[in-house]
Parts: sequence; C-alpha cells; structure tokens
Amino acid sequence: MNPDSSVLNGTVDIVNEGHLNGTAGDSSGTEEGKSFNMMPEVEMCQSVLPCHANHKGGLSAGQLLKWIDIIACLAAEKHAGLPCVTASIDDIQFEETVRVGQIINIKAKVNRAFNTSMEVGIRVVVQDVLTGVLKRVCVAYSTFVAKPVGTQKIRLKPVDCLTTAEDHLEYALASERRRLRLYNEDAFTKLMQDGHLLKGEWFYLFKPTTSQISTERTRVQSIELVLPPHANHHGNTFGGQIMAWMENAATVAASRLYGTYPTLKSVDMFKFRGPSSVGDRLVFKAIVNNTFQKSLEVGVRVEAYDCEEWTQGKARHINSAFLIYNASSDKAHTQTFPSVKYTSKDGQRRYLAAIVRKRIRLARKHILSSKEEGPLSVPWDKSNQVYLSYNNVAALTVLAGKHGWEVNSSQPKIRVYMNEELDTLSVQVEMHVRVSSLQAFFLLSDLSLRPSWDRHYSSCEEVQVVNEDDKLYHITCPAVNKDKPRDFVVLMSRRQPCKEGDSYIVALRSVTVASVPPDPDYTRSEVLCAGFLISDASSATCKVSYYNQVTSGVLPYIAGNLAGWSKSMEETASSCIEFLENVTDQKICAF
Repeated sequence: MNPDSSVLNGTVDIVNEGHLNGTAGDSSGTEEGKSFNMMPEVEMCQSVLPCHANHKGGLSAGQLLKWIDIIACLAAEKHAGLPCVTASIDDIQFEETVRVGQIINIKAKVNRAFNTSMEVGIRVVVQDVLTGVLKRVCVAYSTFVAKPVGTQKIRLKPVDCLTTAEDHLEYALASERRRLRLYNEDAFTKLMQDGHLLKGEWFYLFKPTTSQISTERTRVQSIELVLPPHANHHGNTFGGQIMAWMENAATVAASRLYGTYPTLKSVDMFKFRGPSSVGDRLVFKAIVNNTFQKSLEVGVRVEAYDCEEWTQGKARHINSAFLIYNASSDKAHTQTFPSVKYTSKDGQRRYLAAIVRKRIRLARKHILSSKEEGPLSVPWDKSNQVYLSYNNVAALTVLAGKHGWEVNSSQPKIRVYMNEELDTLSVQVEMHVRVSSLQAFFLLSDLSLRPSWDRHYSSCEEVQVVNEDDKLYHITCPAVNKDKPRDFVVLMSRRQPCKEGDSYIVALRSVTVASVPPDPDYTRSEVLCAGFLISDASSATCKVSYYNQVTSGVLPYIAGNLAGWSKSMEETASSCIEFLENVTDQKICAF
C-alpha cells in the first residue's frame, strides 16, 4: 500500500530527501524544516510509454492507480514524518483517456489530518506534448494511517497551511467526505435491508432486449506470486500493485460479458482489509455483479495465502473492490450492455448490492461536487412570457421522456427513480392516488396549498397572475445544515390534455422578477426544470409523477435521501397522497 522507493528516481519532486528516509522530523526545529512543512504538495511527472499502455494504446488504468498510490503515500509521509499505509480510497472517476507519448502530471497533498489518519487529495492531468493542452484525468481522495514506531502514540499535526480559497474549500470538504466514509457501511447495510423491494422493480423497469446472460459466464480467477519488486519500502505488497492486478482481473471479467474490452470509468470506494508480504500467493476472483444499460459493475475479491496457508487452503481476505465499466466510445451511442441473471443466492446478493452501491456512489458524487453553476433563471417580462411558458412545459415533457430511469426505492403507492446523464442528476417520484387526475391537477397546480403537505415549503406566495394557465410564485424553504434558508421565484405553467391519453402538466422553473429582489436573509436559489405529470390509472385513480432536474439549490433537500440516511422524498410523497385523497371539495378550484 506504499511505494517502492526505487520508482521515484527522476519522477517525483521531493523537497527534503531525508523525509523519505524517516529523518524528516530531524529538521522540524530549523528554519529549513519550517519551510519544508509550508510546502505540502508532492508532484510527479511521467511520460507515458508503450510499457504503460493497454492494447488500445491508452494508459493502463492499473498503471495509473499505481502512480496515484505512490504519490499519495509520499504526500502522507511528508506530512506525518512517519511511515504511512493506505486505509481506503474514495470513488475515482476517469474523465479523460491518456495516450502513449503524452505527459501525466500528478499532484498530491494532505487536505486535513484527523488524529491518526489523514485525507490526501490527488489531481491527475494529462498534457499533449505537441499542443501543450492540459486536460483533467481524475481527482482522487485517499485515507492514510500513520504507523507508530514501537509503542509510540500517534497524533498527527493539523494542516495549518491554508493559503488559497481552494485549500480552505478542500479542508472543509474533507470533514464531510470523512463523515460519508464513516457512514458508508451503515448506509449500505440499511439500503440492503430494503433491497428485497427492488428485485421485482428492476426487472419491471428494464426488460432485456437480448437474452439474459448468467453472471457465472463472466467469472475469472487469477493468481499472482508476490516477489520483491512488488513490495513497498515497508516490506508489504505495494497497494498500487494490488490495485493493478485487480483491474486486470476485472477487465477480463467485463470483456467476457461484452465481447470486447469496455472502458473502465470509475473505481468504487474501497478499504484495504489487511496486508500481504513477499512470498504470498494472491488469488484474484472477479465477476460481473450487475449491468445498468450503459455501465456494468465488476466485483473483485483478493485472497492471500502464505506457504502454510496455501497447503491448508486457509485464505486471508485482504481486499475487495468494485470497478465500473462503460461501453466503448465507438459503441456507446448504439449499444447497451446485455441484461444479466444470477443463478444462486450469493449471485442475488451481489446483484442487489450493485444497485445499492450505484445509489450511494451517485449520492457521493453529487453531494461532494463543488462545481459552480451559471445563472439558471431567465428574466420575466411580457415580451417573453409566451416563450417561457412554452419552454417550461416542453422542458418538463422532455425530462419525463428520458430513457434510463432507474428504480432507487419502492414502497406501496410510491416509487423513486434516478436518472444521471453526463453530470446532470434528475429524480422522479411516482405516486398512485385514489382521486381523479383532474382533481389532482387542480390541487397540485395551486402552489399556495403546497406548504400544507410539503415540509420543504415554508411559504408560497402568489406574485403575479399572468393568465389562466401561468402564475409567478415566491417560495421560501427552511434552512438545511445550519445554512441560511433558501428562497425561489418560479414560473408555474399548467396544461390540460389536448387529447385522450395525454397527461395533465404542472411545470416549474426559476425566473427573475424585479418585484422580488434577493433577500439578504435568504440564499436565492434556482430550479431548472421541475413539476408534475398526472395521468389516469382508472376512472377513480391516477398516477402522479413528480420530476426535478437537480440543481445546487435543490440538492441540500434531497442529499440525505440520495445517500440512504433519509427517506424525505418518500415521506413527502406519502404526505402528498394523503393531502390529495383527503382534501375537501371546497379547496378544489380553478384559478
């Protein structure tokens, strides 16, 4: 889980060589030592050679994972002044393919230290030698633990060199990422307990276009003998090497399903469970757990044996990881992965666990994303009111018609779906209600009633009646996580069906209105596309589907639901159903 110091020659910028030899602490009392501590970043540059490439001429993901683990360990040891080992690695999303002949630049630094562990942030960019253009390959976060010497107790010094706005942001987010890491296993267990509700739903939503393939067909087993070149400077098997071997086994498993080599898109968060040493036999067991239309998950289990254990057949489980593959770029626009089936109880567990991990992974990605959004609201005035109303309804119709909605949770009368397209996350909440679709339409299109059933609405005041089918509202929402409360100014556009079989539509989007300027007591937030589609299920019942294309202003109110520690969307949906089914006739009125 740490680098072999022999690979550092000429590739890593280390300010104080004594640090690598365990003597960095000797300079801590000098001005030179203080200067060293003020330079927390470690940098590696590598020219990508054919020996680093896969069969397509791109940088092997396994090789990149090796380099990431090397530089992360060096950054951790630079801060701690002690040997460090990798405890875990967060999700890694690969954004760019690196080709032979390009230059890889990897930077790592400790974002925050917690008593005996610390988070290391790693950024990888690729540079084209001919054009000089830089592109981001991935961002990774590793947790390292300092190894005490003898009976020495470890308490890491805090990271106090926060010189830029980015340093302060990463320092703050490190605490949130740590919270999610600690909660990850609890969230997984909780969602797996609800997993039995998803079994039928998954097959209902995605009917295979080809015959289902047994996951057993993708099973791979491979063995490696740990030799001295595979060991780190602590004498244990280098974690980066283990990750590279895991990537190899996973890629073979994925290719057996796909018929060609798919592209590794991401590595799920995982922990190192235990060490291995030179002379150990490492057995890698890989299998496709599930497919998700344009992606699939491969699980890899690593078992270690020393000579005696090998004879007795007693394995040590030292690691498990889950790798996500996408269809190759030349096929992604025309093909999806075939559906898979399990043939055992263990296969069923892995199948459902892949669904749960996908949900948690999606939550981490969007909760921790710090990307900035441009303005989403458009100015409202009489000259563009017809266009904005049309655009409002059209955007909701397009959102509802997207392919790839995946069931996230299910309970009687309520299903929650998610859809991720590029970096855009959308949610759908489907409700079955014992009222007519017309009655539901009138009640849901009167937003002034919404605070009575939606706890995320503190108030909703009518700003302007545009016409029979369009209104402007000012909405206030409660504070989340000690932030200021938020407010929204939205255009509500409603439409009745033009012909039998069409849905009733209630569409929402943010607009800018001069009469409602931003209030310093609120954080002005925006909705890009949201609303209800209401259709007949029978003469006395209807299906109400709520959609929301998630923005940074909406995310805080559904973050807990995404991560699995809250059921706020299901609870709000239940409240909506109760409201619609029990409201008195006096409240049902047109505009």
